[in-house]
Amino acid sequence: MPAEAKAAATTARDLARPANPRAAAQPASPPLTERQEARRRRILHASAQLASRGGFDAVQMREVAESSQVALGTLYRYFPSKVHLLVATMQDQLEHMHGTLRKKPPGGDTAAERVAETLMRAFRALQREPHLADAMVRALTFADRSVSPEVDQVSRQTTVIILDAMGLDDPTPEQLSAVRVIEHTWHSALITWLSGRASIAQVKIDIETVCRLIDLTEVGGPGPV
Repeated sequence: MPAEAKAAATTARDLARPANPRAAAQPASPPLTERQEARRRRILHASAQLASRGGFDAVQMREVAESSQVALGTLYRYFPSKVHLLVATMQDQLEHMHGTLRKKPPGGDTAAERVAETLMRAFRALQREPHLADAMVRALTFADRSVSPEVDQVSRQTTVIILDAMGLDDPTPEQLSAVRVIEHTWHSALITWLSGRASIAQVKIDIETVCRLIDLTEVGGPGPV
């Protein structure tokens, strides 16, 4: 890629990172019309359905177009590749999970306990659809720089879910740093579980352990070490 193109891609990605992580969870592109949004929802639904049945390889762009009743060229205007589509599908799935979590907030006396419960509930939701989870995680793994906006949306949606569980509206830099480490651990736990290298019990232990970082970032408490 030419240096100018690389610089442009980097600038676009950086500009898409608002300081407020809650505002950042919203797409930066112009809002879709009602008809366009309905079309996009059909595409994402078709992607999730195909992935649920057969995983990453089952999601073929032509089949997605046929299932969602859109022209193949239209599908590519919304999502330039299967990886773009599946990463967007993951963001959509996380958004749905967030809505469910808001209806039934996590219990727990501490922020760390609430975040651990939240992430385990999200993990179990993905566990019920292992082919879909595998397809979405593989897409994240394959994503290159061109998929940065979609990957960033997944990260931001995860951040907002964690902040909601913590009960924070205005996190400190230290708290956001802890959230990033928790996100990395959660995504890594998904990969190791999907590859058969970690049990559900081990995932739970890892998530509960990393969530204790939150205790180190409490106002008035000791800072991160």
